Amino acid sequence: MKKILVVIDMQNDFIDGTLGTREAQAIIENVIAKIHDYPTDCIYATRDTHEENYLETSEGRYLPVKHCIAGTKGWEIRKEVAEAMPKAIVIDKPSFGSSELCERLYEESGKEEIEIELVGLCTDICVVTNALLLKTRLPETKVSVDASCCAGVTVESHEAALTTMKMCQVEVD
Repeated sequence: MKKILVVIDMQNDFIDGTLGTREAQAIIENVIAKIHDYPTDCIYATRDTHEENYLETSEGRYLPVKHCIAGTKGWEIRKEVAEAMPKAIVIDKPSFGSSELCERLYEESGKEEIEIELVGLCTDICVVTNALLLKTRLPETKVSVDASCCAGVTVESHEAALTTMKMCQVEVD
């Protein structure tokens, strides 16, 4: 059984940048410790990636805060997190969920049985979206989320996302 860790959007803008929160800052050490629990070749990471025209996009009209603009410091994965996973497969995603991530992990599951654990930001947007996409694409695969390694936009929306994932057969630790 191959155990895979997916580190979702541990980027500067979500930690202490334009959309940062105290809760996001508080999980950094937990995420790094979790990364060290996995072999270096079993780690994937996503990076929320937008262009300069972000405010003109559908997402930008709903969330009119420029963030994670490709090539900026805010777009980069937090330095100490990136250093903990130097061999991670990094996938840039233009929206909440990544179909590329799902397809890559689907291909992995064709080679051997896998389990997938997700950590990162934000629980209530990108973590929940990717967890549900993975569970949809790989319905017989164990998909889990470590709540101590996630933070939401608010504490309440973090808890609501955890409940939603549990209802959809994503295990929450």
